[in-house]
Amino acid sequence: MDFWGTVLIVARRWYVALPAFLLSLGAAVGVYTTIPTPYVSNAVLVLTIPPSGGSLPSDPERPNGLTNPLLNFDQGLSMSASMLIQVIGTPESTRALGVQPEGDTTFTVTNGGTNPEAMDGGPFVYIEGKSMSPDGARDIVTRVRDRARTELAARQRELNAPPATYIAMSEMVPPTEPMPQRGGKSRGAAAALLLGVLASLASVFSLESFLVARARRRNARGPMPSASGRRPAEPSALRR
Repeated sequence: MDFWGTVLIVARRWYVALPAFLLSLGAAVGVYTTIPTPYVSNAVLVLTIPPSGGSLPSDPERPNGLTNPLLNFDQGLSMSASMLIQVIGTPESTRALGVQPEGDTTFTVTNGGTNPEAMDGGPFVYIEGKSMSPDGARDIVTRVRDRARTELAARQRELNAPPATYIAMSEMVPPTEPMPQRGGKSRGAAAALLLGVLASLASVFSLESFLVARARRRNARGPMPSASGRRPAEPSALRR
């Protein structure tokens, strides 16, 4: 059936299409209002080598020269960032941060790429926290940031690294203002409206098919008998 044929059927059966569409619209509004709105906060950390470098001088009287940490990046920083991402993402760390699998608060830690194990993201740690409340989203980002700092210091102590060579962690982007994410609500409402419209069209075409079939059956049976039980005379017999 072409487009205009569909429009004509809907217009002819407006008394079914209009209430069904209003019900669909109400269902979409109901879905939009009932789906909770999650909030998202982000932070970005960067690992840097101390100004005196990553090693101690062999001669204490001739210390290493000082370097701007932001001009002193190497592959070791990327490896350390990848290590932190793996450690914080373990189930044990997740439970220690107070995040439950069935809870409303979650977080992700990445290097900015699709593969957190790769080291092509540089010495960066990206943190995203999601919660059903603004305070919850920012709080989980703050806790993950503090956990990353603790883990970085603990790993360096375990390796007996000289404290003067410890990798530093700075905030490129502190925990941001939590922002509402309404994309899920909009998609849910749109899906409910689409299903409602399809159900409305199905109702209209079902009624149309029923009425057309009933009319065809009546035409096939011919004229109805009169009150005396006899069928009306044919026009030719009446003329005689």
